[in-house]
Amino acid sequence: MVQQHHQHHHRHHQNQSHHQHQVSEYAETKPTLQDEGKYSDAASLSSSSSSSPRKPLTSFETNDDLDEEFLDLEDGYIPSTKGDRYWTGKAWWGAKDIMTVRSRRKGSVDSSVYRDEGKTLLDARYTRRRRRSWFNYCIFGGISGLSILAILLTTNLLLALATLYWTTDPDDVFTHWGGLNSGTEGLNWYPTDFTRNIQPIPCHSHNDYWRRIPLFSALRHGCTGVEADVWLFNDDLFVGHNTASLTPNRTFTSLYIDPLVRILENQNPNTDFYNGTTNGVFDVDPAQTLTLLIDVKTSGAETWPWILKQLEPLRERGWLSFVDGEVVHTRPITVVGTGNTRFDILTQNETYRDAFFDAPLDTMWEPRHTLLSSTSHSSLTEDDDETQERTSSLLTPSESTSPSPENHDLGQGLSGTTPTSKFTTLNSYYASVSLHKAIGRIWRGRLSDAQMAILRGQIRGAHSRGLKARYWDLPAWPLGLRNHVWDVLIKEGMDVLNVDDLRGASRLAW
Repeated sequence: MVQQHHQHHHRHHQNQSHHQHQVSEYAETKPTLQDEGKYSDAASLSSSSSSSPRKPLTSFETNDDLDEEFLDLEDGYIPSTKGDRYWTGKAWWGAKDIMTVRSRRKGSVDSSVYRDEGKTLLDARYTRRRRRSWFNYCIFGGISGLSILAILLTTNLLLALATLYWTTDPDDVFTHWGGLNSGTEGLNWYPTDFTRNIQPIPCHSHNDYWRRIPLFSALRHGCTGVEADVWLFNDDLFVGHNTASLTPNRTFTSLYIDPLVRILENQNPNTDFYNGTTNGVFDVDPAQTLTLLIDVKTSGAETWPWILKQLEPLRERGWLSFVDGEVVHTRPITVVGTGNTRFDILTQNETYRDAFFDAPLDTMWEPRHTLLSSTSHSSLTEDDDETQERTSSLLTPSESTSPSPENHDLGQGLSGTTPTSKFTTLNSYYASVSLHKAIGRIWRGRLSDAQMAILRGQIRGAHSRGLKARYWDLPAWPLGLRNHVWDVLIKEGMDVLNVDDLRGASRLAW
């Protein structure tokens, strides 16, 4: 019995020595790994056998630099050296021995530490794998989306090209309509088709001579008014914004008189069906008159007779609106003089006139309420009183209706006028003023209440005289401010919109 006990104790001692020897062999690799900064072992506990020449592996450090090594250990990979380079190989026996060592030191090291370390390492590994998965999903999704978009665009392009080749335009059937040997010769034309489908709108083509095609561009967009700046040189009238822009061939006759004669001749043909002179330039609305605003730039007294002379082709055909006594007769063309046009010269003939004056709108402001009787006092509101003071302050002595007796060329609405001049439908057609002169500067992109009151009072005064209100020098930029001013003026009852952008004006909701 004693002998069996000694034999069992001897075998147990041999097994213990064998395990210690294996752990010592694994620990011998530690200095090399520690030198390379890859792995370290902080074994500090002593072995149960004092005769062992090597210290057993009893604990592991939890430095963050060892994360990868621990992950390798979890997968059964043991880092080792081969020469001067690290390499990794499968060694399940190594992981088994390490687990054996761990199981033998339960009494000296808390096993919960290893479980927490293992859980942390597995979570970190799972997080990295999850991040890589999301990254792959994003790349694959982006490439797939772009591919689908490219396919859709290509399909759309192919369908559009197929439509061009396979779709037949109904108008193609009439390609040869009116052509020779088609049996429809002369059916695609009629005398008054020059402005067919053009809807006239109450806009004035400011500085019309700047257009690519003067007069015709304005008519194409439906403008009912055009403007020509005329200069008298060498007994002829030239058109241009200043003297530097004048040329010998751009005359008042060549740009406006002759084209208007040709247009109106086509609009008023002499046929078996019609033989009149009342049709205007617009085929849609033949009764609509076209306003020809002549801005005199040179001396009014010298220039005006030449203007009346060059208007003779229109006058002799009966196409000019005129005043006969106390009656105004409207015709296809209404001539209005502005700039240095002299009011006193224009109104000399009291029995017949075929030209009208551009009256000063800023002098026509009227309050909202008029006098009820000669004995009653005015029922002006406080706003009207303030607006009246504001309107009066706009007229400086040099801009009043009392022109200097030595110089009558004072510009629009003032040349040749006196304090007693009265503007009615018998001598005037427009009532105009610069918007900046009338209301001042527009702040914050909107008209103030005081500015609105001035506009309403001036428009009210023009309408009470039977004249058409017109503001020039309107803001062109920014577009938001320009559109706001256009909208306000139209809603407040302004009769003619002075514009430079014909296309923009034609798109308004009139």
